[in-house]
Amino acid sequence: MLEVGQALPELGRVVTAADLKAYADAGGDQNPLHQDEAFARSVGFPGIIAHGMFTMGHMAAAVTAFVGDPTAVLQISAQFRAPVFVGERIVAGGRVRAIDGDVATLETWVRLERDGETLWAIKKGQAVVRIP
Repeated sequence: MLEVGQALPELGRVVTAADLKAYADAGGDQNPLHQDEAFARSVGFPGIIAHGMFTMGHMAAAVTAFVGDPTAVLQISAQFRAPVFVGERIVAGGRVRAIDGDVATLETWVRLERDGETLWAIKKGQAVVRIP
């Protein structure tokens, strides 16, 4: 039984270049910013960055694991706040914000640690789920 304020179990992963290549191949986004170290540096980043939707997909995986059924996820949205670089560990989580009948609204996020500071790759994300 879900309760308002209940936390989602955190889901972490280290982002690899192979992950981003597979994501680019599956989704068709072959932007060199996500695959070419030299190109990413030439436009001012310290290295390859993850697709925003890759990061959001990780958040969606945490939501799906929480509800236990991918068909129970009705809506997901996110505000992208910080780039994610290859080799960084991202952690998705959230909490139950509201319950209305058999539908729950979740506050969701993805964070990472960089240079001793917590950054929010996604902040103020939201998922609407059907309660199983």
